[in-house]
Amino acid sequence: MNELNFEEFTPVSAKAWKQHIQFHLKGLDYNDTLSWISSEGISIKPFYHKDTVKAVPLSAISTNANFNICDTIEVLDVAKANAEALKAINAGANSIKFCIKTTGIAYKDVLNGIDTTAITVYFDFNVALQHVVANKTQIELANTYCTTDIIGNLAKTGNWYANLKADFLNFSTFVTQTQAFHINVSLYENAGATIVQQLAYTMGHANEYFNHFENAFKDAVTTPITVVFNVSIGSNYFFEIAKLKALRLLFNSITKHYSTPYRCHIFALPTKRNKTIYDAYTNSIRSTTECMSAVLGGADTISNTPHNATFKTQDASAKRLARNQLLLLKHEGYFDAVHNPTDGSYYIETLTTQLAESTLNLFKNIELSGGFLKQLKEGTVQRKLKESATKEEQLFNTKEKTIVGCNAFTNPNERLKDSIEKYPFLKKEKRKTLIPPIIEKRLTQNLEKERLKKE
Repeated sequence: MNELNFEEFTPVSAKAWKQHIQFHLKGLDYNDTLSWISSEGISIKPFYHKDTVKAVPLSAISTNANFNICDTIEVLDVAKANAEALKAINAGANSIKFCIKTTGIAYKDVLNGIDTTAITVYFDFNVALQHVVANKTQIELANTYCTTDIIGNLAKTGNWYANLKADFLNFSTFVTQTQAFHINVSLYENAGATIVQQLAYTMGHANEYFNHFENAFKDAVTTPITVVFNVSIGSNYFFEIAKLKALRLLFNSITKHYSTPYRCHIFALPTKRNKTIYDAYTNSIRSTTECMSAVLGGADTISNTPHNATFKTQDASAKRLARNQLLLLKHEGYFDAVHNPTDGSYYIETLTTQLAESTLNLFKNIELSGGFLKQLKEGTVQRKLKESATKEEQLFNTKEKTIVGCNAFTNPNERLKDSIEKYPFLKKEKRKTLIPPIIEKRLTQNLEKERLKKE
């Protein structure tokens, strides 16, 4: 970071700033009043100054100005999915993500009329891969990412698609052909993980794949494999910026130890964890700051979520509003005009380094204990996530953590029961699983259930 010289201003030292702050505190303790410890165990100071920062680490230079605006579409009907994609592109989206959960999809028909040289397309597959591999030639196009995450499926459902051996065999064939796969980081955020847990479990999750490919490919792959991290962004504005920067820093640190080349690609979306069904328009405010964090953290692509997605099935107006939030940030907020203004910030770079160091310690512990898959099978990851989620829920229940419209500034006259089109709460299904699945749960759901009963 180049030293800026403003001759008309007298430099102010960190010591002088602290003395000035202490004067205005009028006897209150400086550390007790202004310093705090985050849930990740990160110590936060009231200000950051070049005198107290030995060197700005410049964690990962990014070019957020080029971020894609994406619409996410679940493919149930090929013609409808294609029509929805074309409509979104005409309305300003320059990226489309198709979520594939069934077999027998005619992928060429889904892409009918879409110029993949200008539009970035994602195909996220959540199906048994032998069906995908057989038809993959239909979508061997430029600017298209075909990805899947077999460990993510195990973590979320508690089961492999088939079994460990078959899934990894099909996965290796798939990745050899597509040169890409994804990591479902969102699962950990939406299950209540701290940022350090999210990053550490993500790195452990990815490292299982890196180890597998090191043996499976044996230096045969020379073109970088793209790892698409599907990351949910929470409401802790500066921490979430640092989270994405730390993710790239950790990725670069780990992948340099492998012979297979990899490329980091971040696909960001707002968290589900803090979204409400009552006073749902406040979700738009939450998702706006979350998308801002994603941009400034260096996400490659951002897909916003409609404010009422939790309880509405299809709402064209809400989808348009969600897309327009990103269009406003990019074209009227000028978020596309500066290549990451957070690079070199004393606070954010220090925070990035602290998160990365804490993550690395937890990641090393995971590896020393046998790796991420072993901890999943033993239930260690699930237990740790439940502990973190419970702590956050306690803060919400005691109103130490506020969510506007739910446990603060509520509208007691709002009635919602007749507007709900899909079940907005956690569904419990009795089924046999190999491991306990990781459960995504919104913070507000218990309180909302009680309100609905009283309507």
